[in-house]
Amino acid sequence: MSQPTEVRRGPEPPDLSEKGGMKNGQPQRSDERLFMQFLAFGGCPDTRPLVGVLARGPVTGVLYEDMNDPRGIALLTVSQDPAVFLDRVRPLLNSVPFVSLTQKPEYTMVGRTYAIGYEPDLRETLLDRPRRTVLNPAWTWAVWYPLRRSGRFTQLGAEEQRVILAEHGAIGMSFGAGDYAHDIRLACHGLDKDDNDFVVGLIGKDLYPLSAIVQAMRKTQQTSLYLERLGPFFVGRAVWQARGDA
Repeated sequence: MSQPTEVRRGPEPPDLSEKGGMKNGQPQRSDERLFMQFLAFGGCPDTRPLVGVLARGPVTGVLYEDMNDPRGIALLTVSQDPAVFLDRVRPLLNSVPFVSLTQKPEYTMVGRTYAIGYEPDLRETLLDRPRRTVLNPAWTWAVWYPLRRSGRFTQLGAEEQRVILAEHGAIGMSFGAGDYAHDIRLACHGLDKDDNDFVVGLIGKDLYPLSAIVQAMRKTQQTSLYLERLGPFFVGRAVWQARGDA
């Protein structure tokens, strides 16, 4: 009697959902994420025409004046749907008055919110807090920069990585507790031309604490031992913030 043929199963598809901690006795999972795109430009001596167009437009975001370029600006746009960057932001930037500006590609950043698995409120982490942070009218100063970790970090064991990241996170939480600085952390694996790992935004009501937190984090193991690339840094102050249609 012939033996039954064994059915070979193919590979299982990966689970791409974000995962948080337990909430009301249930594990949290979500396929919702917030995407942010940061674009910088030169050749803008007066931001008022840009603000006028943005105020009438259908995008959620922030317009910054560049502290280090008297004619520089940057536009941060925010959406759960990355198609918004092509369907709404792109036409906006190819129309007057944005079309006359000169883009600075070295400052282009794009990323997505993510979870590490312990978050007590997953929606708050992925959607609500990042949006509130960048759109808070009391927190107008910002420092934005990309970074790439070295391959040595990925070779470390999970527990050693956790300890290193906890050191970094403790500094951020202490600055946040004092309302000195509030951070945006975005994953950008494969989303930008420079192959960065993350985009970081430091947001606050004053500039000095944003510089101070960068200084404090320079002493951590992650920054001093396991970063391959950091920056360039954009420093600016918001002149327009709006919720629009996210």
